[in-house]
Amino acid sequence: MEVTARGGKARTNALDDAIDFGEVSPAVNEILQRGVALNRHDRDAADAAFREALAVDPTQLATWFCLYKIHTYSGNLDAALAAAEGGLREAARAANLSPDWHLWRPDEMNLDGPARFALYTLKALAFIRMRRDERDAARALLDELARLDPGDAVGASVVAAIWAGAA
Repeated sequence: MEVTARGGKARTNALDDAIDFGEVSPAVNEILQRGVALNRHDRDAADAAFREALAVDPTQLATWFCLYKIHTYSGNLDAALAAAEGGLREAARAANLSPDWHLWRPDEMNLDGPARFALYTLKALAFIRMRRDERDAARALLDELARLDPGDAVGASVVAAIWAGAA
């Protein structure tokens, strides 16, 4: 996904670099790009665009990512939690994982595609829970991430370090 930076030069959006969530349909991609551009100056309009993309195709993991990111950054943690939980459900379905992340096994965690997105979203949930001061829930997610992703492929150690500093 590309957005235009100041000065009119195209740059690759960091969303593409952060997560490999697979190909996005052209219709959803157009809406997501509009939402990313809107997010710079109108978060409500960005949220509306991302929800429009979700209505077009709720299986596109990028949409869930955009929703939980904008709400986490803006401090709207209830909306961030709902979006992350929705994205986690969709990623689990797409990766053929149990809807209950407590039942996931490390050998099921393909670090490409929807399973990676599921792990990344567990990391986001840990951060959101931590920001909501839900310490037990955050700790449980971080412990599970350490078990499921011992090589720290999705960078859960960053959230764990924040946790350690806050604890």
